[in-house]
Amino acid sequence: MSRTMEWAARAEHLGGIPRKLVTAVVGSFAKTVSSLLNRTSVHNADNLLRLVRSRPRRVPLITVSNHMSTLDDPVMWGFKGFPIFDTKLARWVLAAEDICFKNALYSYIFRVGKCIPITRGGGIYQEHMNEALERLNDGEWLHTFPEGKVYQEEAPIRRLKWGTASLIVRAPVTPIVLPIVHNGFHKVMPEKYMFGRRPPLPLCNKKIDIIIGDPIEFDLPAMRQKAISQSRGESFPTIGWPTTSDGLDEAAQRCLYNSISEQIRAAMERLRCFGKSFVKS
Repeated sequence: MSRTMEWAARAEHLGGIPRKLVTAVVGSFAKTVSSLLNRTSVHNADNLLRLVRSRPRRVPLITVSNHMSTLDDPVMWGFKGFPIFDTKLARWVLAAEDICFKNALYSYIFRVGKCIPITRGGGIYQEHMNEALERLNDGEWLHTFPEGKVYQEEAPIRRLKWGTASLIVRAPVTPIVLPIVHNGFHKVMPEKYMFGRRPPLPLCNKKIDIIIGDPIEFDLPAMRQKAISQSRGESFPTIGWPTTSDGLDEAAQRCLYNSISEQIRAAMERLRCFGKSFVKS
């Protein structure tokens, strides 16, 4: 399977000018919606800023968040003090192919804007996941929405898809994983506003809260061994996943990815509960 417009996602494409232009336009939009048209408060912003600007060299960063609207990315990065206009620091993000890559124009713009298309239901070993892994290998920052779709109800974090967990395991250098939970974007861009459709423009004068947690610690060697032990007593329908470089078969991978995903979900849920009390106080 070929990668969609991969050439447009390269930093050197046309001397980097298209990326700078898209970053300037998208960054201005994000700043306007987040900081001018709405009221955005951020808890623990220094955690994110420090990791984006000055984490150890070649160490990748994965940020994970809930997904409340189609505007979450890029508007969640538009808060005051965030370096959203810096193309080198900007995140890569996994983006739904059926929404962001509908045609050649959309594909080009999103590709230039450091988006990696993901086919829903395509599995964790689809070709574009390998591209995401390559970006992590380069020490880049990748943002994912591990719930896998937009949920506009203020409810507990849902069971996470395993794609993010698989990237954590497969990356040669284990990424720093930072959880983020936000609230309010569902009011800025409701899915069913008029006639069951989204509004043509973001709504104004809404309250957005962004809660940034602490990096999640994974004891991967211990988790691998536990997954191997657990998988021996389980029976899974196999779909032909390749064995990992460290020898994990499909059954062990399923146990490991499920364990990592649950640890991430639990961290996000704690942030969500903290955020509710933080907003009320």
